[in-house]
Amino acid sequence: MVSVTLQAEAPQDDAPADTADAALPRIIGRLNLRLMPVLLLMYVMAFLDRTNIGFAKDSFQAQTGIGNQAYALGASIFFVGYAFLEVPSNLMLQRFGGRIWLSRIMVSWGLVSAAMFLVRDETSYYLLRFLLGLAEAGFFPGVVFYITKFYPEGFRARALGLFYIGAPLSFILGGPVSGGLLRLDGALGLAGWQWLFLIEGLLASLVGILAFFHLPDGPRQAPWLSPQDKATLQKALDSDRKPPDETSLLRALRSPRVLYLGAIYLLVQMSVYGLVFFLPSQIAAATGQSVGWQVGLLSALPWSAALLATLLLPALADRTGRHKGIAVLSSLAAGLGLAASVWLHHPAFTLAGLSIAAAGFIAVQPLFWALASARLPATQAAGAIALINALGAAGSFIGPNVRVAIESALHSVTAGLYAMALLCFLGAAMILGLASPSSTLTQKATDR
Repeated sequence: MVSVTLQAEAPQDDAPADTADAALPRIIGRLNLRLMPVLLLMYVMAFLDRTNIGFAKDSFQAQTGIGNQAYALGASIFFVGYAFLEVPSNLMLQRFGGRIWLSRIMVSWGLVSAAMFLVRDETSYYLLRFLLGLAEAGFFPGVVFYITKFYPEGFRARALGLFYIGAPLSFILGGPVSGGLLRLDGALGLAGWQWLFLIEGLLASLVGILAFFHLPDGPRQAPWLSPQDKATLQKALDSDRKPPDETSLLRALRSPRVLYLGAIYLLVQMSVYGLVFFLPSQIAAATGQSVGWQVGLLSALPWSAALLATLLLPALADRTGRHKGIAVLSSLAAGLGLAASVWLHHPAFTLAGLSIAAAGFIAVQPLFWALASARLPATQAAGAIALINALGAAGSFIGPNVRVAIESALHSVTAGLYAMALLCFLGAAMILGLASPSSTLTQKATDR
């Protein structure tokens, strides 16, 4: 990994430690103000462009003739291309820097997402969803790696939590917006779902251009940090640095530790996307309405709960140091919420269960990445983070298809969600079994 180095002036190096410690929260606050709004906006657009197919589902299928199994395959085939280029993309980010590479990713995926308005049949649907995954590959692990270059470990879960609220925000804002765009049906000869893809995709490309002019590659390139602030921040980052690890990248990617973390993230993403692509339709069925502006508003309720949990739980974990315990409880809550949403047959209970589920499986993710980043050597972090996320992308592909397959095999519209709930419980058990950060990357799985 190409690490950021910073040569501080002697007077700054001689600053008392207590002064530096007192200055660090102020510096972190400045990072939050300067970096997080742009990173958050980028994630809002990323999550919206990969999941807006859920809002378009009913009218999209009606006009293109695409069936349920083909819909689930196309929605999830995004993650095939996404997983394929995860590691290469993150290595390219190391080479070119976060500013250039993250912006390139975003402009590319925005253009492909906008092109979804051209879908006419299953073939074009599969092709564009696959290309969308290729275009977005590396974005999420790239941002996680980017955040580790600015935020010391003691502040990292909160930073990741701030970034992760982009997912619920994309639904809180995107639900009504997407529902509203569907009402443009017939304008200029385009269907509502075509307007949805076209407008939201082009907006993503514009945000990518904004990111190019705003994001620095590292603390040294941040013009809004003083030389003393840069030195203080770099000292904190250096204090987190683990002893040099000579493990090759290929060996690190095959290590039990990385594969175990990847298996956890695979389970998390299976449960997330086993719900996300079907959430608007599930709420519509529970309330007896068609997918549109009103269902978009109701869909914002679970994600409002997720936003609140993602703001509170990572901050609580950083304050108490109980990242693992809080992550386990979050995953358990997600499973219980999914089960309750189909077990309790009433619209209010359905929304309450979905709200608990969304809060749990969104909040657990920044906690997971804080746990993961503390267990990876700095020299291999970029590739390892990308591989873990690639395995998560595989789970994102498997989840929707497993749900549809289970529901078809058992002739039950609820069996799939019960299966997703079981995945949450299994993920909680695996998080509980994580080895301590002090263990080396190449320890055998039995050492856990």
